[in-house]
Amino acid sequence: MDNLEVVVYAICKNEAQFVDRWMDSMSEADAVYVVDTGSSDDTVAMLKERGAHVYLGEVTPWRFDTARNLSLAHVPSGAKICVCTDLDEEFEPGWREKLVKAWDEAGDYPKKQAHYTYNWSLKEDGSPGSQFTYGKIHSRQGFKWSYPCHEWLSDDGGGEALQVEVPHIILNHKPDAKKNRKGYLDLLEQGVREFPHDPRMRYYLGREYMFSFRHQDAIDTLKAYLGLVGAVWEEERCAAMRYIGTSFLYLNQDQEAAIWYTRAIAEAPGLRDAYVDYARLAYKQQNWPLQYFLLESALGIKKRSPTFVNSDYAWDETPYDLQSIAAYRLGKYRRSLECAALALAFNPTSPRLLENFKKIQDAVPGGGVS
Repeated sequence: MDNLEVVVYAICKNEAQFVDRWMDSMSEADAVYVVDTGSSDDTVAMLKERGAHVYLGEVTPWRFDTARNLSLAHVPSGAKICVCTDLDEEFEPGWREKLVKAWDEAGDYPKKQAHYTYNWSLKEDGSPGSQFTYGKIHSRQGFKWSYPCHEWLSDDGGGEALQVEVPHIILNHKPDAKKNRKGYLDLLEQGVREFPHDPRMRYYLGREYMFSFRHQDAIDTLKAYLGLVGAVWEEERCAAMRYIGTSFLYLNQDQEAAIWYTRAIAEAPGLRDAYVDYARLAYKQQNWPLQYFLLESALGIKKRSPTFVNSDYAWDETPYDLQSIAAYRLGKYRRSLECAALALAFNPTSPRLLENFKKIQDAVPGGGVS
């Protein structure tokens, strides 16, 4: 078993609904190792029936890094490439051949980590929603999982890892829509207690407070994040400022929201997201010149960030829809119609977008897009 080239490993609990789909996708690997942390359904039996090596492992108190390290420990020490996935994910076919080719072309290096495309969410038509680069493929030695939630690979000796870029490998996240985020807050709060000076944990905690509508806690936590010595990544800082702005918006403190959206734009002017967020505030205030300016700036940015901080709504019909409304209010009917048509191209069955398009078309001399 020590000459395995590609090994998949995972953790699971009560995920029988995903077993067959996941095992089909992971069948390109030489072996699959799974730690079940307490299933009461048919998950374990189904995995074994499909040929997975399954181990039982109780993790108390629960934390994701401990569970993943337990799973990784079962992977044979001689495995060449370790692929960590979850049962609600699936690779697009042909991933193994692409991975091995890129891995070998990178040279004989003792420690490697591969980065690939991850579709965290998919739209109804199957196209990517939230998309970013992921890095859960790695050499067998020199890595361990850290952080109780939003766990990530960290160094476990052996020097710096060689980064292998394989964006043409695509992993799709297809979760149970009924699954909630219960327990994330407790784990993230634990992470901040354990790593009080670590930007990663504090950023995620502040974001989770925002998701949980604890907006003052989000503001306080994200401001603390921005004050940390290690919080230097501009894109993440921009996202934190956007979330502060959004929390102020929910608290009906529009002026504070505007200040933070402006700071977010200044922090990372090459990202669309803050412009679109600020434009939503301008829409609320019916400040059509500001909304128009912000969206012209956003739409002038043509390259989407490959990182996890990008928002799908900055790259779907949203900016075109908002720009169409602003242009119409300013009497720029041809620009309005052009943007309305582009919004419809993203979402052609939307009754509201169709109605807006027809209304704007009636206002344009000749009724056409210039």
